Amino acid sequence: MKVLLLGGNGLLGHNVLRYLLQQGHEVHALLRRVSSLCAGGFPYADQRLTLYEGSILDDGDLRKAASGCDAIVNCAGVTDMSLLSYDDYLPVNAHLCGRLIRLMEEQGITRLVHTSTANTIGYGKPAVPADESASMQSPFTRSYYALSKREGERLLLEACAVHTDWHIVVVNPGFMVGAYDTKPSSGRLLLAGYRLPLMVAPRGGKSFVAVEAAAAAVGNALEKGIHGGRYLLTGENLTLRQFYRLQAQVCGYRQWVVPLPNAVLALAGRAGDLLRRCGVQTQLSTRNVRQLMVREYYSCEAARRDLGMPSLPIGDAICDFFEWHRQ
Repeated sequence: MKVLLLGGNGLLGHNVLRYLLQQGHEVHALLRRVSSLCAGGFPYADQRLTLYEGSILDDGDLRKAASGCDAIVNCAGVTDMSLLSYDDYLPVNAHLCGRLIRLMEEQGITRLVHTSTANTIGYGKPAVPADESASMQSPFTRSYYALSKREGERLLLEACAVHTDWHIVVVNPGFMVGAYDTKPSSGRLLLAGYRLPLMVAPRGGKSFVAVEAAAAAVGNALEKGIHGGRYLLTGENLTLRQFYRLQAQVCGYRQWVVPLPNAVLALAGRAGDLLRRCGVQTQLSTRNVRQLMVREYYSCEAARRDLGMPSLPIGDAICDFFEWHRQ
């Protein structure tokens, strides 16, 4: 197919771009700055890749990049947890979905894969990880990021009911780890504990997934999956303490990881709340630190069954990140 890719300069976007090209698709990538791909060390000299410079929030730029395309893959998202209001997240995480539906209607495009987040789905427990049927849970029901992503999902699912002959799939990734993390995004968690003799980790946990596996599921969703379906792209359910122990093991260093009391996190969150009320942008806030106290455990059985998502060890993904980061 000829695919319009949005958000191609992020962690997932870089890896999706690589996967689409490997699978023989032609890709139109709309980027704010074309140089952002080169900065990530991406070998983008490929005859099947056309780069467009512009804004994903400009309808004219979208139309130009989408010309002749059969499908859209949207990996764009505002994830910055320091933003002060819900409205800061809406243009990209929600309103863009409405723009894409109108673009599809205008251009005759019938396929869309949209990247949301696992946090719009309720998390489970170690023995019983949650699947896509679980309702959104606290503290994510107060997260501006998660709420804006849920609004984007709502717009797309409404379009699915109208355009029954289309193929729209929503993917909900967990905590992705791997190469081409240019910002970095998840890489900040890895770098925070790298080679420290003592690491203090919150008591929460996440569902860690190799970004290469998530990218394969996204690319496969262009032709696979249920129209209007949501798919968790998750992997190994680990506490943050277990994750740092695994990182030390695969990277070959010793580290003592001790749990951080929730009370300390709560105090830090309240301090951040005061700063934010004064207009200071900081990731510290009660709504954000509470996310570090819960264990977000999910099942990815549906994605493996319907989207052919491979199972890749998270230890290998950690090594991939550091190997790429050293380049």
